[in-house]
Amino acid sequence: MSDTSKLPQSSQRPKLPPFDPGDPIGIDDLLAPEDLAVRETVRAWAADRVLPHIADWYERGELPGIRELARELGSIGALGMSLEGYGCAGASAVQYGLACLELEAADSGIRSLVSVQGSLAMYAIHRFGSEEQKRRWLPGMASGEIIGCFGLTEPDHGSDPAGMRTYAKKDGADWVLTGRKMWITNGSVAGVAVVWAQTDDGIRGFVVPTDAAGFSAPEIKHKWSLRASVTSELVMDEVRLPADAVLPEVTGLKGPLSCLSHARYGIVWGAMGAARASFEAAVDYAKTREQFGRPIGGFQLTQAKLADMAVELHKGILLAHHLGQRMDAGRLRPEQVSFGKLNNVREAIEICRTSRTILGANGISLEYPVMRHATNLESVLTYEGTVEMHQLVLGKALTGLDAFR
Repeated sequence: MSDTSKLPQSSQRPKLPPFDPGDPIGIDDLLAPEDLAVRETVRAWAADRVLPHIADWYERGELPGIRELARELGSIGALGMSLEGYGCAGASAVQYGLACLELEAADSGIRSLVSVQGSLAMYAIHRFGSEEQKRRWLPGMASGEIIGCFGLTEPDHGSDPAGMRTYAKKDGADWVLTGRKMWITNGSVAGVAVVWAQTDDGIRGFVVPTDAAGFSAPEIKHKWSLRASVTSELVMDEVRLPADAVLPEVTGLKGPLSCLSHARYGIVWGAMGAARASFEAAVDYAKTREQFGRPIGGFQLTQAKLADMAVELHKGILLAHHLGQRMDAGRLRPEQVSFGKLNNVREAIEICRTSRTILGANGISLEYPVMRHATNLESVLTYEGTVEMHQLVLGKALTGLDAFR
């Protein structure tokens, strides 16, 4: 016979908090006050400086005032924010992820600006650079006074960077760098480029001032995705660099790939920001748009769409948070980052597309954020690792068999 005398009385049970449609599974309970403060700072900045203008920037296909935006992002600690020292904020991985989510809720192009600056260019210098390189470049990059870019992808070598043709050869004490890089965020506004090249000793990274003779960065136009983002080609025509331009602490693909893993982590969070903005637009629209005499949010099929989107959105945020905790504990593996990017970007695109169906014809208008986020995510889906590449990373991890070649 069970003893019920020890069960708590109903009056002693904690009162359940009210259901929060914006946080339906209580993920905010996992966040520390410092995490929430970072999130609110970045959200407020984006609401003030990006959201009022982003539709116009996107329609015009440009990001005016990028240098001023970079300095403002530096002033709130968003550039290289998870790095330590040299003017960087030293924030946690979870805090960096929350910042990426809020930035991409405004626009993927803004998150890309921050991600390339901090997780690619600054991260490469911070992890693999000499002390002199760190002191020369990182403080200015953290403040936004210097914008950086990261040159890995080439016109004929995207998913297979080992085949890159950009080459650096020794000439006395100097290096001479020749080649082309493609689809480079921040390229034409950067003051410094981290460029990866073949050498006689393997793939090496080079810190290249963009005012060096022979370096140019023509901007890529006619994009239908990431339109509010600066995207460029990098052209190196026998760029002469001093011996100390090479990153001394790494040789081989593990250098750029570790940088990409760090940047992909930010995408795991960022994609959920784009999804959240689209989902919130759909919910608001469904509650006010009337058909057949009542709001469409009162119809079963619309509610089913909203419920399914909410489930995938918050599962994705929960996954991002879990990976962030693993990164903070030094336990995040590249395969786990692939898991996150594969799932979250794929689900984010589906949320945007489903949101568009709720908005109907209005869903294609720039008066609403949905189509802008959907088209941006088409780029996010394939940059820093296509769906197929992340599937094969996971396939190899699951089976122990390499299907890449």
